[in-house]
Amino acid sequence: MGMQFNPMVSSLLNKLANYTNLTQGAQEHEEADDDDGPKKKTVKSPQMGTFMGVYLPCLQNILGVILFLRLTWIVGTAGILESLAIVGLCCSCTMLTAISMSAIATNGVVPAGGSYYMISRSLGPEFGGAVGLCFYLGTTFAGSMYILGTIEILLTYIVPKAAIFVAEKKEDEVDALLNNMRVYGTCCLALMAIVVFVGVKYVNKLALVFLACVILSILAIYAGVIKTIFEPPDFPLCMLGNRTLQNHNFDKCLKTEVIDNLTVTTDLWSLFCDGPELNATCNEYFVSNNVTLVQGIPGLTSGAISANMWSEYGPLGMLVEDKKLLSLGGSDPAQDIYLPYVVNDITTFFTLLVGIYFPSVTGIMAGSNRSGDLRDAQKSIPIGTILAIVTTSVIYVTCVVLFGACIEGVLLRDKFGDSVKGNLVIGTLSWPSPWVIVIGSFFSCCGAGLQSLTGAPRLLQAIARDGIVPFLQVFGHGKANGEPTWALLLTAGICEIGILIASLDAVAPILSMFFLMCYLFVNLACAVQTLLRTPNWRPRFKYYHWALSFLGMSLCLALMFISSWYYAIVAMAIAGCIYKYIEYRGAEKEWGDGIRGLSLNAARYALIRLEEAPPHTKNWRPQLLVLLNLDSDQSVKHPRLLSFTTQLKAGKGLTIVGNVLEGTYLTKETEAKKAEQNIKAAMAAEKTKGFCHVVVSSNLRDGISHLIQSAGLGGMKHNSVLMAWPGTWRQSNDQQSWKSFIETVRETTAAHQALLVAKNVDSLPTNQDRLGEGTIDVWWVVHDGGMLMLLPFLLRQHKVWKKCKMRIFTVAQMDDNSIQMKKDLQMFLYHLRLNAEVEVVEMHDNDISAFTYEKTLVMEQRSQMLKQMQLSKTEREREAQLIHDRNTASHAAMNDKAETGPERVHMTWTKDKLFTERTRNRECNANVAMRDLFNMKPNQSNVRRMHTAVKLNEVVVNKSQGAHLVLLNMPGPPRNRGGDENCILNLCHAIKFQLSMMHFVVIDAEACDVTVITSVWYLNALCSCISTLTAVDSDMEFLEVLLEGLNRVLLVRGGGREVITIYS
Repeated sequence: MGMQFNPMVSSLLNKLANYTNLTQGAQEHEEADDDDGPKKKTVKSPQMGTFMGVYLPCLQNILGVILFLRLTWIVGTAGILESLAIVGLCCSCTMLTAISMSAIATNGVVPAGGSYYMISRSLGPEFGGAVGLCFYLGTTFAGSMYILGTIEILLTYIVPKAAIFVAEKKEDEVDALLNNMRVYGTCCLALMAIVVFVGVKYVNKLALVFLACVILSILAIYAGVIKTIFEPPDFPLCMLGNRTLQNHNFDKCLKTEVIDNLTVTTDLWSLFCDGPELNATCNEYFVSNNVTLVQGIPGLTSGAISANMWSEYGPLGMLVEDKKLLSLGGSDPAQDIYLPYVVNDITTFFTLLVGIYFPSVTGIMAGSNRSGDLRDAQKSIPIGTILAIVTTSVIYVTCVVLFGACIEGVLLRDKFGDSVKGNLVIGTLSWPSPWVIVIGSFFSCCGAGLQSLTGAPRLLQAIARDGIVPFLQVFGHGKANGEPTWALLLTAGICEIGILIASLDAVAPILSMFFLMCYLFVNLACAVQTLLRTPNWRPRFKYYHWALSFLGMSLCLALMFISSWYYAIVAMAIAGCIYKYIEYRGAEKEWGDGIRGLSLNAARYALIRLEEAPPHTKNWRPQLLVLLNLDSDQSVKHPRLLSFTTQLKAGKGLTIVGNVLEGTYLTKETEAKKAEQNIKAAMAAEKTKGFCHVVVSSNLRDGISHLIQSAGLGGMKHNSVLMAWPGTWRQSNDQQSWKSFIETVRETTAAHQALLVAKNVDSLPTNQDRLGEGTIDVWWVVHDGGMLMLLPFLLRQHKVWKKCKMRIFTVAQMDDNSIQMKKDLQMFLYHLRLNAEVEVVEMHDNDISAFTYEKTLVMEQRSQMLKQMQLSKTEREREAQLIHDRNTASHAAMNDKAETGPERVHMTWTKDKLFTERTRNRECNANVAMRDLFNMKPNQSNVRRMHTAVKLNEVVVNKSQGAHLVLLNMPGPPRNRGGDENCILNLCHAIKFQLSMMHFVVIDAEACDVTVITSVWYLNALCSCISTLTAVDSDMEFLEVLLEGLNRVLLVRGGGREVITIYS
C-alpha cells in the first residue's frame, strides 16, 4: 500500500510545484526568458488536469478582495435576505454564463487567448473585438481594484501610521484616506508593472503562495465561526445610547471612573466635552445617554441572526445605530459629524451593493483562458469551471448566513472596523488570530493584482495581432521573447485611472460593467449558434440550452442596469463604438461566425416576406440595375455613373452593378473575376453600396437581356435600369453599341421596368462636388407614373444636389387652357409635398407628335411601304390580315387548321391570276419594284419625328441650358422587335425560298396559295427590314437632335406603374 501511495504524493507535490495561474502565452514568454543560447527546446505536451488547470485558478480568481473587505459590510447593510438575493443573482449569472462558455469551449479546440478567441470566432470580428476590448478593460480595472484593496489593507489594518495624509478633523478622514490610496496605489502599480516587465516567472513562482493565502484565510473564517459556538472572541463595542463609537482614541468605555476614591473623567469624556473637568460643557446627547459595552461577536448561537435579517440603508453620514438600545434626547446633526461616531461613508442602496459585490464572482474565465495548457480541455473546462462556481457560491452563501448569525449588526455595518480599534471586521471572527486574514487577504490581493497586470496586456496583444482593430497594431509588438511591452504600458496607464478614482466602491461597478458585457456576449454567442443550428455547432458539453443562454444574457443586462445605469450606458457606448469602428475600418475576416449565419437567416426571411406582395406606391423607390461599360483592360469606363447612382440612392434600397463580357465562361473566367474586382473597387471608391454581377454571354445583346431578366433575388429585384448614352454610336465601327442600346430599351419596356439614360455621363458631378445655386429641370411631356417628379426629389436628398431647386416644365397644346393647367399642376405638386417652380410651355400639336402619336406612326409607316410595293388594295388588306393573324391569334389558327385550310383556296388569288402576275413581274416590273424599294423617299414618320426633335430641342435649350441637370421623357423604341440581324436573316431565307419556288410548277390551288404567300412574305420581309433599319437609325438621330446643346441630361422612361402618390 505504501509503495503505491508514494508516487501519488510525489506527483501531487510535483503538480503543486508547477502550479501556475497564468495564461498559456505568459508561460511561453517565461520559457523564452529561460532559454540561454541556441540549445533546442523540448516541446512538452500540456499535462494539466481539471483540478490544477481549471478548478484552482478559477477558485483563486473568484475569491478575492470583496470577500475580505466588503462582504461583512454588504451583509450588515442589506440584511441577510437581500444579501442572499444579491449573491443568488450574481452567482446565477456566472453559472449560466459558465454553461454557455462550456458549450463554446468544447466546440472544437480553443487556442490560447481564451474568452476573446471563443467569442470572436463565434460571433465574428466586430463582436469579438468589442467584447475582447471590454474584457481587457474589465481585467485592467480589476487590477486597479486589487491594488486599491491591497493599499486599503496596508494603510487601514497593517500599518496605519504609514499614512502620508493625516486628517486633522474627523470630517476630513475620507479625503485623507482617498489621497493616501492615490499615492500608495500609484507606487504599488509602478512596482507591480516593473515586476511583470522584468519577468513573469517571478509572478509565476508566487502563484502557489497566493493560492495558499486564499484557502487558509477561508479556512480561518470557518474555524472562527465554529469557535464562536463554544467561546466567542472578545471584541467589545462601545455604545453611547444606541450609537456606535470609534474607539481609536480611548481604551475604557466609561464617562468617568473612580481612582483612589476620586471621580475622574476618561479619554472618552474629553472627546465630547470642552475639557477634562467634571463641570465642563458637554454634548447634549452625551449627557443624556449612558455608555454601554456590547459584544461585537456574540456567537453563532446568540440569536443575532434574527436582528440582521433586514436591511439598514441610509444616506452619506448616517449614524450606525443599534435600534435595540435605548436612546434619549435629540442631537444636532451639524455637531455629530465632528464627534467620534461610526457613520456611513457613502449613501447605500440595494443596486449599489450589487455593483460592488459583482466583481467577487468574476474570474470564471480563468480556466478557458488556459485551454492550451490542459490535457483534455474539452473535458476539463466545463467540469472545472462549474465546480469552482458551485464551490464559491456555497462559500459566499454560507459566509452571508454565518456573518449575519455571528456578528453584531452595528459591527457588520462598520466598514473599516473603527469600533474594534481598526481591526478588519472579518478578521475579528477568524481563528486563531485576526492577522491570519489580514496577511492572507493582503497577499491574495497582491497576487490578483499581479495576475491582472500579466493577463490584460496579453489579451490586448492577442486582439492587436488579430489585426481587426487597426489603431491597436502597435500593441502587438513586444520584447524579443514576445513579452508585450507596449501593451503593458497602456494597461498600467488605464490602471492608473482606476487608482486615481481611489475608492474601491467606485471602481468595483466599473469593472462589473465590462465583465457583464463580456458575459452577455458569451451567452449571446451560445444562443445564436444553438438557434441557427450551424452545421459546425457540435459541442461535447451537452447540458446547454438556448433558453438558459437567453436567461443568462437577460440577467447580465439586468445586472448592468441594476448596478449603475449610467455606467451601463457608457460601457455599451464604448462597445458600440468599437463595433462600428471595426465594421468600417477593420480588416475583413471570415471566421465562420454565428452573426454571419444570423444575417443569412434574416436575409432569407426578409426576402421571402418581400415576395409576398409587390411594393406599395408609397414604398416605391428606384431599385437600380446599373449597366456599366468596361474598356479592354476591364477597367470601368464611366465611374461617374456610379457617383450618380450613389447620389440617387444614398445607400438605400437595392443597387446591382452589371456588366456583360462576350465569349464563353470557360475562356473568360479570369477576365470575369478581374472585371468583378475592378467594379467592386470602383464601387468602393465612389461609395456605391450594392452588388456586382458580371455575366459572360455569347453576345452583348443576350447578356444584357439575361441581366435584365435574372439580376436580383426574390423580392429584391431591380425595377429600373440605369445606363450611359452610347456616345460613339455614329461611328461605323461601333454598330454594336447602338444596336444593344435599342435592344435594351425594348427589353426594359417588355419587362415593365423604368429606364434611365444619362447623356454626357462624364460631366456628372462627383461625390466630393457641391453644386451651388442652380436648378434641376424636369420636362414633363408625357405622364409616365411620376418618375420624373420622384427622381429630382431623391437626388436633392444628397449633399451634392442639396442646394439645387426643382423646376417643372410641362408642354401644353395650343387649344389647352395654359393658366388652368399651371394651377392644376401647382396643386398636384402641393399635394405631392414637392417644392418646385412650374412653367407651362405651349407647342403646336405637330411639334410634339412623335411623343403622342407613336402607334399611329407605325401604322402609317407600314401603309406607306405597302403602297410602294404596288400591291392592289385587296392584296394589301389580305397581307395586313395575315400579319394580324400571325401576331395575335397564332394558337387559334393552329387549333382551327381543319376549318381554315380549305378556306384559303377561295381567296382572291387564283391559278390564272398567279401565272399572269408572275409573267408580268418576272420580265420588268420586278426590277422596277426593287428599284423603287431601295430608292424610297424618307417616310413621313421620320420627317415628323425630326420636326418634333428640332422644335422641342429649341424650347428646352432656350429654357434649360444653364440647368445642372435636365430630365426628359424618353420616346418609345421602334416597334419591330425582331431585331436587325433577324430581319436580314429572314430576308436571306425569303430570297432563297423564293428562288427555289421560281422553278416550281403549280398543279393545285393549295400549292399556288403557298407560293403567293411566300412572295408576299418575301416582299414584306424586305420592306420590314428596311423599315426597321431606318426606324432604329432615325430613333438614335431623333434623340441626338432632341438633346443637342444640353450638358447633363437624364432620359427617363417609366415602367408602366405609378411611383408617387399624394396619399400618406
